[in-house]
Amino acid sequence: MAPKKSEKKADAGKVAKAVKSSVSRKVKKVRTKVRFYTPKTLTKARDPKYPRKSVESRGDKLDKYRIIQCPVTTESAMKKIEEINTLVFLVDINATKPKIKEAIRQLYDVQCAKVNTLIRPDGRKKAYVHLTPDYDALDVANRIGII
Repeated sequence: MAPKKSEKKADAGKVAKAVKSSVSRKVKKVRTKVRFYTPKTLTKARDPKYPRKSVESRGDKLDKYRIIQCPVTTESAMKKIEEINTLVFLVDINATKPKIKEAIRQLYDVQCAKVNTLIRPDGRKKAYVHLTPDYDALDVANRIGII
């Protein structure tokens, strides 16, 4: 349907007004800071369509079985067991002293007085686990099967 005469007149009036008025330039924005900061726009919460990993991660990767790898059965380690009530273990490189202490408590039901650690030249961590006086390292070593 064609527009009516009154509508045409209104459109023509608008065009005439636009032609008569001067062309206005865009006003330059006054910058008050030296640096340019990107404007803070709307950030939406993530709403993924599918999980990016097929399997959820295990909680704690350093469990007691991964922390304590194996006991050391060298002559010097045996001497420590007999004389100064100390067990020697190879442990995970990321294991901390408190975690080693807790793992020993859970695995062998003994209380540790203190734990000393060192990293061997081959890159593995060794832990000297000093037991409290009410536990005997020799008995624990027998139970583990070192002796």
